[in-house]
Amino acid sequence: MNALMYSLLTTYAQASTATTAAPASAADTAATADAAAASAPVVDLEAARAKAAESAATAAEQGDMSVMSLWDKLNEVERGVIVILGICTVFAVMLLIEKIVVMRNASNATKEFLAQFRKANSVEEAEAIVRKLPASGMKKMFDAGMNEVRRTQDLGLYTMRDARDHTMQRVASAMTSKQNEFVEELGSNMTFLASIGSNAPFIGLFGTVWGIMVAFIGIANTQTTSLAVVAPGIAGALLATAAGLVAAIPAVLIYNFAAKQISKQSGKMEDFLAEFIALVSRDMDRRAG
Repeated sequence: MNALMYSLLTTYAQASTATTAAPASAADTAATADAAAASAPVVDLEAARAKAAESAATAAEQGDMSVMSLWDKLNEVERGVIVILGICTVFAVMLLIEKIVVMRNASNATKEFLAQFRKANSVEEAEAIVRKLPASGMKKMFDAGMNEVRRTQDLGLYTMRDARDHTMQRVASAMTSKQNEFVEELGSNMTFLASIGSNAPFIGLFGTVWGIMVAFIGIANTQTTSLAVVAPGIAGALLATAAGLVAAIPAVLIYNFAAKQISKQSGKMEDFLAEFIALVSRDMDRRAG
């Protein structure tokens, strides 16, 4: 009897254990399925990280970046823009040297001429003094005015009071013509300088806009926003703007310097014209008695 009871209890315990194990196995299976489902985004994240690492490795293979190395990263349009701006910069610097030399020589010649001319008390004394002076814009003006005075003397009108106004007008017209020619010589290439100063920034901006547009197209094609990949293209685009400023700034400075010097020379020539007319008028009065 006892043996029979023990056998029944053992069989019942085994059945209970099997029943409990079955739900546990199902729970484990569900947990495993949930873990697999959760691992799917992790796989995508790992793929994105791998792609970013690959892009960074590609950028690293390009070597360290510098301003000089950006030239290799530029496209044809950007290179053309920078070449044009480089030529403009070279011409601007050359004109700077030329204008400094020309304006300094003109200023020195003007000071020397006026200092000597103001020593004369008559037309003949002025002519003798000016003849020894080196060539200059004011000397050309004096020669033109003196030629008109000599023509008036040859016609016998120099001592006639009725012909004075006409003589003064002819002398002033001849001297003004030479003045304008000299001022035009001083102002040579001023239009070119003004064009560089006003248009170079826009030319550089065009290169920048084009380069950034190409950089964004590259971002769309590679489907990556890694800074190491897109930075060279954007930096190269900004280089065009820098080149535009490098060309424009010296051009504007040279233009302002030259314009100021030309204005000074023109003012001194106007003063000399008035002084020469006054000298001729006094000489005519003296001879007319």
